[in-house]
Amino acid sequence: QLQASGGGLVRPGESLRLSCEASGLPSSFSSYTIAWFRQAPGKEREFAGCIRTSGGSTYYADSVKCRFTVSRDNAKNTAYLQMNILKPEDSAVYYCAAGRPALPAVTSDNMYYYWGQGTQVTVSS
Repeated sequence: QLQASGGGLVRPGESLRLSCEASGLPSSFSSYTIAWFRQAPGKEREFAGCIRTSGGSTYYADSVKCRFTVSRDNAKNTAYLQMNILKPEDSAVYYCAAGRPALPAVTSDNMYYYWGQGTQVTVSS
């Protein structure tokens, strides 16, 4: 129901844009908060950023703030993660997820019902 794409191999300092296309969700795409999580080898999955429904408010992990931007196009049922100034430590499998978490819980992965399959991002020189 969520299809993440756009990953790849880039050099430090470069940019990449991930897409998350939704289909078949029980409710309209616009009614879900869309979040991006990432998981590096040997590490726990961590929150990267999200965009809520009401007004499109965005929230980011401190590690990606000012470098990553989450956006959405409800007409296309698609969300995006624009990643700039990429660092080797950004290397991970990136997942998009849809849910309706209350504001304090937007960073909790257990608040999201639907998940994409993940797309690999590797930042290396």
